[in-house]
Amino acid sequence: MEIRTATREELLALVSQQQEIIARLQSTVAQLRERVRELESGSSKGPLKGMPGLKSESAQHPKPHRPCKKRPHGFARLRSRPTERVVHALDECPDCHTHLVGGSIKRRREVIDLPVQPVQVVEHAYVERQCPVCQKRVVPKVSLEGTVVGKARLGVNLVSLIVALREQGRLPVRTIQWYLETFHELSLSVGAIVVAAHSAAQLGKKVVSEVRDRIRASQVVLADETGWRENGKNGYVWTFSTPNERYFVRRDRSKAVVDEVLGDEFSGVLVSDFYASYNHYEGLHQRCWAHLLRDIHELKQQHPEDEQLWTWAKAVHGIYAEAKAYRGGYEAERVRAQQHFEGELLKVCESYLEEEAPQRQLCQRIERFVSELFVFVAIPDVPSDNNGAERSLRHLVTSRKISGGTRSGLGTDTKMILSTLFGTWQLRGINPFLACRQLLSPPQL
Repeated sequence: MEIRTATREELLALVSQQQEIIARLQSTVAQLRERVRELESGSSKGPLKGMPGLKSESAQHPKPHRPCKKRPHGFARLRSRPTERVVHALDECPDCHTHLVGGSIKRRREVIDLPVQPVQVVEHAYVERQCPVCQKRVVPKVSLEGTVVGKARLGVNLVSLIVALREQGRLPVRTIQWYLETFHELSLSVGAIVVAAHSAAQLGKKVVSEVRDRIRASQVVLADETGWRENGKNGYVWTFSTPNERYFVRRDRSKAVVDEVLGDEFSGVLVSDFYASYNHYEGLHQRCWAHLLRDIHELKQQHPEDEQLWTWAKAVHGIYAEAKAYRGGYEAERVRAQQHFEGELLKVCESYLEEEAPQRQLCQRIERFVSELFVFVAIPDVPSDNNGAERSLRHLVTSRKISGGTRSGLGTDTKMILSTLFGTWQLRGINPFLACRQLLSPPQL
């Protein structure tokens, strides 16, 4: 419609139409404002999270400032004690070349570096002298025990470094050879490095025997085994460990290994998995719950649709969780709790002992070893699993993946001795290099 040529009635109708539109828009604006107030106050379904420009109540009304809690000490990076100091100062002004006087330190910069130092070769010359009276010729009998290992030419520090790189660092022999030649300008043959490890192991036999004796006298011993090849032949490394000792030996997988290591004097609790070689031990025995729960989990994965199996697994796990959470008082009370958990577990499994069910075999295992599943309830110092033994084998498993095993009986004995020494030092928080140097330093016969 052309406004200039419109009649009075048409203009009045247009104004009336626009007023209706304006009224509807004002009503819509009022509804939107009310909705915004509801969202901001949370009176509807709570404030709209993530809405651009919408500030929370805490942001609109910030909390009063609180002073920071004082720390017991600073946590900034500490500067090392400098072994050398270099002072940078100008002697004359760069503009007018006037001699500068006085001064104070403006800033400091710490540079940490490792010098490449060549090996130190010390020649010991034994001078023969003659007595002018009796004409006897004498040579001084100077002992180098504590400085050099045996009758070899390698010093205690060098042998300790080689053994630490080999055992703690798990470096191959040729990598150790490269390191010594690159950083210390020392060229050693592969045989010399291997002989250094053998000599350290020979001197550590007495310490290893002491570790075994302490394990035999312990109240709780964790045991486990893993594969180890020697010159291409299969075998097994056994570990017997406590919170402070680790002992390793390579044998076959028979029960005689348990008797050999623990001996007749061990009367503590043996913690192990369900392998049959441990069954003949007549003392207290704690079976590993981690292995049992792992087998239950694998069974659930094989039968994901079996609701009865899942219900049974949940019940077994619930009993174990309740036993782990138990905190008893007197010894008699803890023994009663152990018997209670054994009874509850048997009730869960008894209906599947003869029934053709996926969990039948595990239920039979539980029935057989039920008296060895809750010893940790009666004796709080006993763990419910042998994860500690598995952790002690981790170092050897990694070494096996790198080297594939050992090549001779002497190499195997050396590996077991050094693993026992370094594993025990690691448990005790002792620096293995310093401990190895101390082992090689006493007088040697």
